Amino acid sequence: MEKLEIEVQAKSSAEKLWAAFKDSSNLFPKFFPNHIKSIEVIQGDGYTVGSFRLIKYAQGTPIMTFGKEKLEVADEEKKVISYRVIDGELTRYYKSYTATLQVVPKSSDGEEGCWLKWRVDFEKASEEVHDPILLLEYAARTFNRLDALLLNA
Repeated sequence: MEKLEIEVQAKSSAEKLWAAFKDSSNLFPKFFPNHIKSIEVIQGDGYTVGSFRLIKYAQGTPIMTFGKEKLEVADEEKKVISYRVIDGELTRYYKSYTATLQVVPKSSDGEEGCWLKWRVDFEKASEEVHDPILLLEYAARTFNRLDALLLNA
């Protein structure tokens, strides 16, 4: 199993960003309609481990048209959420693909903002498959856009 990680500095509070990520099934299609057409919770409530959701990407989104994910980790105290991709275009390229996000407050001394730590654990379907660097870059851009939207809300 291989892994890649990125960290994005955000100006929004950890609580505000954590709430947005927990409610991403509802918020992301509204915030990012050029990339995400819809996110439908197809099993469970979308907030607890074992929930499944179907993401339909907007027309013109590179590589992916849809993805089906299973919520594997939802830790409120540590502000960690993890999804495993179980269907969609990514499964052609990766035998396994799990994305984990942790929202970390900058400090306890009142400093504003937080860090968004994004890790992808993956196993390639073949040696010809590239590391999912483009997806990490896409995640970083999405995090920055989300931070800006929340700051202006």
